[in-house]
Amino acid sequence: MQAQLRPVPKQHSQAPFQPAWWLRHAHLQTVFAKYLSPKHLINTEVEIFSLPDGDELQLNWLHAKNATDTTPLLLLLHGLAGDINSHYIQAMLAQSQILDWNAVMLHFRGCNGKPNKLPRAYHSGDTADVALVIKEIKRRYPTRPLVAIGYSLGGNVLLKYCGEQAYANPLAAAIAVCPPLSLSACAKRINTGSSKLYQRYLLDRLKRSTLLKLQQFTDFPLPLTAEKVLGFASIEQFDEHYTAPIHGFLNAQDYYQKASAKAYLKHIEIPTLIIHAQDDPFLSDDVIPAAAELNDNIHYELTTGGGHVGFVYGSPLKPRFWLNQRIPAFIKQQFNL
Repeated sequence: MQAQLRPVPKQHSQAPFQPAWWLRHAHLQTVFAKYLSPKHLINTEVEIFSLPDGDELQLNWLHAKNATDTTPLLLLLHGLAGDINSHYIQAMLAQSQILDWNAVMLHFRGCNGKPNKLPRAYHSGDTADVALVIKEIKRRYPTRPLVAIGYSLGGNVLLKYCGEQAYANPLAAAIAVCPPLSLSACAKRINTGSSKLYQRYLLDRLKRSTLLKLQQFTDFPLPLTAEKVLGFASIEQFDEHYTAPIHGFLNAQDYYQKASAKAYLKHIEIPTLIIHAQDDPFLSDDVIPAAAELNDNIHYELTTGGGHVGFVYGSPLKPRFWLNQRIPAFIKQQFNL
């Protein structure tokens, strides 16, 4: 029998996270968490998950030794250009191992180090693949409470999925960390000031994967050349000429409007935690939902600092990562663990 959930009251307030005194700046939080977080040697079992259109996803499973029917099973969704090695994924897998919880990490199409089988890839509002994986997990583990955790892009996908499912949602709970709930505003934010450094990093990875696709498909369905791809100067340009048309959107703005999860929040009917940092260099203030855009199922936490999926506190000799405590605490609250 599935564990009984307790309702989470609506909250739109400051969260009790305080950045480390030596990492007050948002960029330091973001960079430190990515490059200096502890390295974990987590052994996972790889599964290639077949999709109805002939494409594939890679799932990485962490099996708990002492799992029971009431032990939470975590589904992890990575951010843009992320994978199993992303610091936040490794950290959550490590916490799952410590807590003896099962976990499975979903690689979006083409994010497992190999090109996927179709010209299309994945995007911020692509909930269909996630829905298929969740359906299969619930078929295999019908009594296990399934909790999904999405980071950045994965957080937006997760919240959109939860809003689409409404009362039919098979998840027991959801957690979204730094989700870009207003994609158009975030595309503009990352193309300004020092945030362009992050855009350059992400754009380089997106360009590389797209160039591989141009080599893979001699009859590529879009009028793209290697020169045009290399000439993209912003995420918005990439979305205008690749992400939007390859996935059936009219243009980048049509994609941003239809894929942004903010409009779906009020339809969420499961306990949900959303975490944002006010100083996130990836996100615009437009991602912060008004109280009227939430409902009583959503626990919204806004921190003053933390950067983008950073949230580091403690001393230089013993840094600590707040998400490693906050996420498990929320899950334990739901299942009285």
